[in-house]
Amino acid sequence: MANTAQAKKRARQAEIHRQHNVAFRSRMRTAIKKVLKAAHEKDVTGGQTAYREAVSLIDRGTTKGILHKNTASRYKSRLNARLRHASA
Repeated sequence: MANTAQAKKRARQAEIHRQHNVAFRSRMRTAIKKVLKAAHEKDVTGGQTAYREAVSLIDRGTTKGILHKNTASRYKSRLNARLRHASA
């Protein structure tokens, strides 16, 4: 448990940041699932718009330190491969 005023404040800030990161990660995962669903249903136009949204969220997560850059790159690559395979 935090004893000093500074430690208490950092604990409060950490909890706020944790909640923000959890919400952001959930939004990102939902966007990824939309792309996968569109690819499964072979919906090319819907998949492309969902892919753009997902890539935007993935990149934003990378710049904010929620995702590692290689993880983000892997997600985007795999989503793009799924869409290309669905459209073929």
